[in-house]
Amino acid sequence: MQFSVLASGSTGNAFYIETEKQRLLVDAGLSGKQMEELFKQIERSPQNLTAILVTHEHSDHIKGLGIMARKYQLPIYANEKTWRAMEGLIGDIPTEQKFIFPLGDVRSFGDLDVESFGVSHDAAEPMFYVFHHDGKKLALITDTGYVSDRMKGTIQHADVFVFESNHDVEMLRMGRYPWSIKRRILSDVGHVSNEDAALALTDVIGDQTKRIYLAHLSQDNNMKELARMTVEQTLENRGFGVGQQFEICDTDPKVPTKLVYV
Repeated sequence: MQFSVLASGSTGNAFYIETEKQRLLVDAGLSGKQMEELFKQIERSPQNLTAILVTHEHSDHIKGLGIMARKYQLPIYANEKTWRAMEGLIGDIPTEQKFIFPLGDVRSFGDLDVESFGVSHDAAEPMFYVFHHDGKKLALITDTGYVSDRMKGTIQHADVFVFESNHDVEMLRMGRYPWSIKRRILSDVGHVSNEDAALALTDVIGDQTKRIYLAHLSQDNNMKELARMTVEQTLENRGFGVGQQFEICDTDPKVPTKLVYV
């Protein structure tokens, strides 16, 4: 199982995962042209994709979804409420390319089992995914205001985490956003801060965990160095061997991470 965080941040999100038999894209939150460029950078082609999975209907996750699906005739999987919320946002999708992936279900794509789970975000029915293949586990979770015990139980002990670390609370409080937006980000249906990400990670890291990718960083209210430092310090204070037991990795809104094995 190999993967790349193609893009992650408030300007657009996309995640790619493949096995010997399957190639899945989660979200297409950039333009069709940008998505194709990201695939080139990891030396892959969208025309070889098996399907696209959708997490929720916000534009930074579905901006290029309709374009990609129509151009490459790709099936799209989302839950019913998300499908309804996407109407009018992604253009016409042929019925034969529309598939329901209910929240809480496990669906097999050949040799790759995909488990969906709910998160707390201001969307119709947002959900993220855990990928299982050949005894390995990769957990993808962003766009949630907090990480509940139920979410932790689903994602715990993954080999790899792609985990939201959206903002530094003080940067957000002192920043230029209007208070209404600040309140939304800080709410239980907003986004997880650096500190809260670190605290949640202390409950889910397992002996087999090898990499943690800090994802969906705000361009205005966070910095890669600050997010990584905050998470590292908290984990080290809790007795975790950062850099020995596992490594913490950056993601970027424009540059994909290297395609690596889980």
